[in-house]
Amino acid sequence: MKKFLKVLLYVVLAIVILFVGFLAYISVTDYRPPKVENLMKESNVTIEPLDKDTFNLMTWNIGYAGLGAEMDFFYDGGKKVRPPKKMVEKYLNGIEHFVTSHDSINFWFIQEVDMHSHRSYNFDEVKAITAAKKGSHAIFAFNYKCPFVPVPWYDPLGAVKGGLMTFTNYPYDEATRYAYPLIAPWPNKLFLLDRCFILTRFPLANGKDLVIMNTHNSAYIYDSLLRVEELDILKNKMLKEYKKGNYVIAGGDWNANPPHFRPKGNYDGDRFVPTKVQMSSKTFPATWKWAYDPSAPSNRQNYKSFVRGENGTTTIDYFILSPNIKLLRVKTIDLNFANSDHNPVYMKVVLKQ
Repeated sequence: MKKFLKVLLYVVLAIVILFVGFLAYISVTDYRPPKVENLMKESNVTIEPLDKDTFNLMTWNIGYAGLGAEMDFFYDGGKKVRPPKKMVEKYLNGIEHFVTSHDSINFWFIQEVDMHSHRSYNFDEVKAITAAKKGSHAIFAFNYKCPFVPVPWYDPLGAVKGGLMTFTNYPYDEATRYAYPLIAPWPNKLFLLDRCFILTRFPLANGKDLVIMNTHNSAYIYDSLLRVEELDILKNKMLKEYKKGNYVIAGGDWNANPPHFRPKGNYDGDRFVPTKVQMSSKTFPATWKWAYDPSAPSNRQNYKSFVRGENGTTTIDYFILSPNIKLLRVKTIDLNFANSDHNPVYMKVVLKQ
């Protein structure tokens, strides 16, 4: 019995040492981006002011090419952690095809793009989509960088490296990553996303700037103070730019319904489920425009593979426009969530004189 207890003690001690060592390693290697980070990489590029006033934009959370229609996900009540490798290839090919087939888009906001992650079999999606957008200017910012995510215990997510990408047809005068506040204390924060938005600036012929912001806001937090703190960073920057006389657009995955959102018609045959938190109509002044399409969902629930009319769906991908921008059209492109758990959202705008 003494020998057994001694062995048991050694085993427990070894587990504790390994666990403490693991936390120490993750803490030392933890991604700590600055609050404001310059993303400019291009040099010696002549920037001619844009002499046009009408633009096409697209926002799409591609779900790291791992959350297509066949997938469910453990974090949302499903059982799977990642799809087979061939399915990730299929999803990524579908994403590349969609991007290349919409060459009239002037600005792309793309979220959840993996660079080298276990969950997406280390495919470099940043490189793949950049190649698909050959000739465009690409801006990338990390928002998830962890050497090992230990959940679920039976099949850990492992190493994750991913972030947001903005693509544009035009040379830009500024590209900056703005960090959102952390939503969890140590040690949980070591394994969660470091949320952010990308600001890109384009000088216009009228002497003003077009300022676009690609955002991916927090999910799974219902603390209203934390959400307000996160939104205030983006909102204050937008209001400051508009006060200068600039044109401001923010778009992306907000992880919340727009204010007072209700679907229109039959919602493309899908079952609407409101998000647990919704944007407040008081977030922005009444003169600012929330641009979304209520006729089709932009996001689905992942507790099971997608079946139209069965999975809960909602609208969390959209844009916000400053008062000096006129909305011409906004449309959710219903792809039946074939290659991602999000549908892309298209918008056309004109800058007011």
